[in-house]
Order: sequence, then C-alpha cells, then structure tokens
Amino acid sequence: MLRALPALLLLSAAPAMAQDYAIEAETVVDGLDHPWSLTFLPDGAMLVTERAGRLRLVRDGALADAPIGGVPNVFNNRQAGLFDVVLHPDFAENRLVYLSFAQGNTVMNRTAIARGRLSEDATQLEDTDVIFRAEAAKPGGAHYGGRMIFLDDGTLLLTIGEGFIRMDQAQDPTNHFGTIVRLTEDGEPAPGNPFADGEEGDEAVWSYGHRNPQAIAIEPFSGDVWEIEHGPRGGDEINRIVAGANYGWPLASNGDHYDGEVIPDHAEGDGFEAPLLHWTPSIAPSGMAFYDGADFPDWQGDLFVGALAGSHLRRVDLEDGEIAGEEELLGELGVRIRDVRMGPDGSLYILTDEPEPDGALMRIVPAR
Repeated sequence: MLRALPALLLLSAAPAMAQDYAIEAETVVDGLDHPWSLTFLPDGAMLVTERAGRLRLVRDGALADAPIGGVPNVFNNRQAGLFDVVLHPDFAENRLVYLSFAQGNTVMNRTAIARGRLSEDATQLEDTDVIFRAEAAKPGGAHYGGRMIFLDDGTLLLTIGEGFIRMDQAQDPTNHFGTIVRLTEDGEPAPGNPFADGEEGDEAVWSYGHRNPQAIAIEPFSGDVWEIEHGPRGGDEINRIVAGANYGWPLASNGDHYDGEVIPDHAEGDGFEAPLLHWTPSIAPSGMAFYDGADFPDWQGDLFVGALAGSHLRRVDLEDGEIAGEEELLGELGVRIRDVRMGPDGSLYILTDEPEPDGALMRIVPAR
C-alpha cells in the first residue's frame, strides 16, 4: 500500500522548516503485533521483534508464517517485552544475534540480553543464553530502555531505564537504574569503563542519570554516540553521550513530574550534561537513524526519530553535526512509530507500534 504524506510543521526547541521532498510510505509487510525493532541480514532478509516475545523473519517482502524459535522467555506486561535485536559485527562468520528483553515477572523484573546463533535457514536461534542481567530489579512494567548498539571497538552499549518507581536510583551509578552500560560481546563489563575499579560506580556503567532511553546511534559527522530518552511531562531529550557523565534525572529535566511538581530545568553549571535538544510537550520519541541514502540527497546526515505520542516521523536537520531545524513527516498515517532504521539498500525503514494486524514495516520512498 502506498500513501502520499505531506509534511506538517511543528513548533519545537529548534526552528521549523519547509519540507524539501515529497515522500510516500510503502508497506513492506503488515500483520505485526507491536513490532519493536528491526535489523537486516546480509542476504537482504530482515529480523523484526514483536513486544509479546516473537522474533519474525521478513524475506522477499513476505512475513514468515512461524516465528523464529529459541527466543528466551519474555515478561510481557505494559511496556515490558521483547525489545531490540542486533547482529554481532562478525555475523557473516558466526551468525550471532543479540536480543534485549524484560526478564522476570510482575513482582520483580529487569532488562536483560540473550545471545543465540541463527540457524542457516533462519528458523531457529540455537544455543540461546542470557549473557547479561541488569542490576536493576523492580516490580511493575515500565521504563526498561532496551536499545543496543555495537561500537567500532567491538563493545556493546545497552540502555536501561530507571524503572519509573526507582527514579532516584538513576543518580547512583553503583547500580544499573537509569544507565547506559558498556559490555563485551559476552556480556561482561568492558575494559576502560569509567568506573572500572568498581569503587565509585558499577564496572559496567558508561553513563547515568537517564530516565527511559529509547534510542541510541552513532552521529556520523563526529562519531559520537547520541541517545534519545523519554522525559516525564515534557522534557524528551536528545543527548550526546560522554563516558562517566551524569544526565541529571530526576534532579534536572526540562519537563515536570506528572503530578505537576516542578523539576529544575537543565542549567549551565549544574553539574549535569544538558540535552542537545528537548521536546515540550512530549512527542515520546522512540527509535532513530542518521540518513545516508541516495533518494534524498539534501537529508544526508540528518537524524530521523520515531514519535509514539506524536504519531509522526521527526526529521532533525543537522548541519556539520549541529541541530539547525526540524520538521514533522508522516503525520497523516496517524500511527505510533516505534523504530527507524537505515537499510543496506539505502532506504529508510520504520516500524509502526500497532497491534496485529496493523503493525507494519514500511519503507520511505520518493513520491511517485
């Protein structure tokens, strides 16, 4: 199905701008149930996670009937479930797949990572093992983070939420609440982490003071790690991640608590890393990708962000790595966008966070 989608302008912390291109969203597959993340296999097939705990295969524009076997048991409740899927940097040789997920039950649960080897026919994860469990166990079903990315040095970053009811713990780097952790490919704390001696913080912690980090990617101009997280009532953030830095939650935020209690805004000299950009009111950002395709040359290097509450795709215009403006795209779809990825074919892909049969994998193409 093709939909022509004119852009809508939305006021925000950066100036709005006119759309440069007419675009369409082309449905690759639908029939998905709250899809959460997407990755691309070397042969052109795709793996898609569904929050309920299913890993799906998309090949030649068709969704395989049966989910891939060997996925770990997932706690599926509210925001909890199966989250991200990433491939080992040497996947072509070792076929290792990494899954982040909520592990446990309503009484006690946490963010975890499992690793398995994808069978040659892509129907089964073999020898699946849980290689990391966050030291951040809590009840309920909220704020898990769960995004992963491999860095050029072969280490793995994982975002971990503060569990909502454990928000104060985000200021304590001796645990994993509200952190980004940096791990080896086997799930151990990576050498060179800022608290490697274990005295002032946990050995795995890379940064802390986060609320609910929903996306992580490498900014191509600088090579820096950028992260996106949900604020409370307002104050969604794009951050540049600095090893050992404190991002302020819940002591500083450009949003306020849901009950109206005021939180001090980020301010120069407060000791916290301030966001590059924040959104108030919230758009509930989730998933991001830096554009490097050929279809839209003027968008090279720009950041694309999915919006859940805002039900649109947000383009953040970057000039030499600096934020120059924003625009809202795909608003006429009226769907929550959970993930955004660049495909190996140079196309931009999105996942819509809708229940079966409306959850879809879509490709963004020039209007015809």
